[in-house]
Order: sequence, then C-alpha cells, then structure tokens
Amino acid sequence: MLVFFRERLAFLSVPKTGTTAYESALAPRADMVISEPPMLKHAPVYRYNRFIRPMFLKVCDVELELMAVMREPVSWLGSWYRYRQRPFMKGKPNNTFGVSFDDFVLAYMKGNKPGFADVGSQLNFMKTQPNGTGITHYFRYEDQPRLQAFLAERLEVTLDLKQENVSPSIPLSLSKDVETRFRRKFAEEFALYDSIE
Repeated sequence: MLVFFRERLAFLSVPKTGTTAYESALAPRADMVISEPPMLKHAPVYRYNRFIRPMFLKVCDVELELMAVMREPVSWLGSWYRYRQRPFMKGKPNNTFGVSFDDFVLAYMKGNKPGFADVGSQLNFMKTQPNGTGITHYFRYEDQPRLQAFLAERLEVTLDLKQENVSPSIPLSLSKDVETRFRRKFAEEFALYDSIE
C-alpha cells in the first residue's frame, strides 16, 4: 500500500495486479509505504477502513481517496495458478504442480477451498464498507496507459516501471464448461470488472 498525503490518495495493493512494480517506482515519492507484512501490504478496503483510515481521520482530519487495480477474473486466477508453480513452491502445500488450470478453477469455486486455490477475491478486497469507505478510482490491469496517466497527473511524476514478481510463463487453457460455470458463479466479479472504464 502506498499513501500520498498531500494528494489525499491511497493506492491499495490488490495481489496479482502488478502493484509491486508501482510500489518500487513510487516508494520514494510516497509518504507512507507498507510493503511488509503481506496482510498489511495487501490490506483490502475493510482492513484499510479499520486500521489506516482512522489514523488519518483522527490525527489529521483527512479522508483519503482509494485507488485499486482489478485484473480480468480468469486472468487473475491464471496468474495465481502460475505463481504457485514457481520452482521454490515444489513440496509446499499450496503449489499447483500436477493440477490442471480447470481443476484449479473448479477448486476455487468450492465453498471450502483447498489451500492451493484459496487466493481470496478481488471483489471482496474492494468491497465498499457500511460507512461508505470504498474505492474511488478503479483501473483495469489490462489498461496500463490509463493507470499510468492518472498517476503521472495526480502525483506529477514520470514513471519508470520495471517488471517485478512475475509469474512463470505457462500456457493456460480453460475449458468452455468450466469458464461458463465460473462466470455464472462469480457474475458480480465480472460485472465489477466490466464496469471499469
């Protein structure tokens, strides 16, 4: 998570959306960088609302706007699937070695997900809270020019991004039947993604 106090902006770090590269590029410009532990680096809206927001509201009487990047849901799961096939994951309980992408997505759709498919939800990450705290600025991972233009203008910076934390390049194929079921079960996730301009 990156906080830019003067600009009244917090950049939430949705996992598997390329935010580590932005963190590296913008850390010197940010007023607050939360890069560890992962549960704070990747604090969703509800955790921001509970712990970070009160600090700025009570101490500085300031409300920050929130921004977040969302990845197309099938691509997002694909990134998690590939990420869990990195060499150091061999022998770890959450690896996806020997698991097809179809089986990974099917496991993700279960109520009680096995560890290797328990990767959270972009929709839940960005869910607006009962007090109205929510994402002000949504960006599609697939539309990097729009995201970069927003940051360049809002923060008055020139971005120099480098690829970081990249998943292995593994061809993925999702059967039509599994994709149809996934789209039906997670219709709200796709609706949110489709609503981002």
